[in-house]
Amino acid sequence: DAGPPRTIAGSAGYGTGQGLRVEGSWTHRNLFPPEGALIVRGVAGTQEQGAGVTFRRSNAGRRDRTFSLIAEALHSDYDAFEAYTGRLAALISYDSTPIWQKRLTYAYGAQLIGTNEQDYNFDLGDLERRTFFIGGLTGQVGFDTSDDLLNPTEGFRVTALIEPEGSLEDGFTPYVRARLDASAYLHASDPLVLAGRVRFGTIQGIDRFDLAPSRRFYAGGGGSVRGFGYQELGPKAEVPNPDYPEPDEIDPDDDPEDLPDPTILRPIGGRSIVEAAVEARYRFGNFGVVGFVDAGQVYEETYPTFDDIRFGAGIGGRYYTNFGPLRVDVATPIGRRRGESWITVYVSIGQAF
Repeated sequence: DAGPPRTIAGSAGYGTGQGLRVEGSWTHRNLFPPEGALIVRGVAGTQEQGAGVTFRRSNAGRRDRTFSLIAEALHSDYDAFEAYTGRLAALISYDSTPIWQKRLTYAYGAQLIGTNEQDYNFDLGDLERRTFFIGGLTGQVGFDTSDDLLNPTEGFRVTALIEPEGSLEDGFTPYVRARLDASAYLHASDPLVLAGRVRFGTIQGIDRFDLAPSRRFYAGGGGSVRGFGYQELGPKAEVPNPDYPEPDEIDPDDDPEDLPDPTILRPIGGRSIVEAAVEARYRFGNFGVVGFVDAGQVYEETYPTFDDIRFGAGIGGRYYTNFGPLRVDVATPIGRRRGESWITVYVSIGQAF
């Protein structure tokens, strides 16, 4: 029998530096027969809010190939940048599904982005708002031998992404973003799985300042280097602390040590990234415990120099459901520095990788 044509879905997560994030969607999977779906989604969070509409044609020309048209608007307010962004995109993809997990997947398409973002200008020594118009192509290919999409215990995955783009902001500047991700899984014993991953990324053909902050590389967070806040790693600029009181608001009798720092370090992103992680996942029934060490850094240069690699370590809990594991990770930075939290917490669905 045919299933219901309309579906409501939702997800929620939390990460230090990323805050609370709740996403919901409404789908009519056959509003435009045959197999033409309309998807309306919304995001509400402490640091991200937005909405989008997607037209999706399933089995477009062949089984499990999908054609999508996407329109979305998003407001992001992170330590690294604040942005008001609109995006139009067209994408053709051949992906794994819960019924058929494929070894080879691919996606290609084009997108137009208009974004107004706050960035640090070293010449001015202050923050300023700038508007970017970006057009580009995207191509991705993946190879997957793992035994499960959400909770792999054996095999490996490799994904390569390349995005030729052009930015219009005080002139037209073409550049290329590229990233390679790989992960591997070893079923060491009946309850124990060993997992590891690496990531390399580079941006070629453009100076960092000419690149929209939202298109730069960042590291740190639950899907990156745990132990650090979201997008916390990499180059930083020292900027005035907005929470520091004005001179006439400071009581001379107050202890200066009770005042916040007059300046803060703000991530400004980079043009290359390197990350790595190892996990030991021990499962007992529907529960599990995970120990992990993550490492990574972002660089201003176009290739990783592997200097000043930062490490984070921690422990996590898992509750295994029929739709994937619920994940809670707690981590700490190794060699903590100014502005970094002692403890970071991440809550989401699915393994970290």
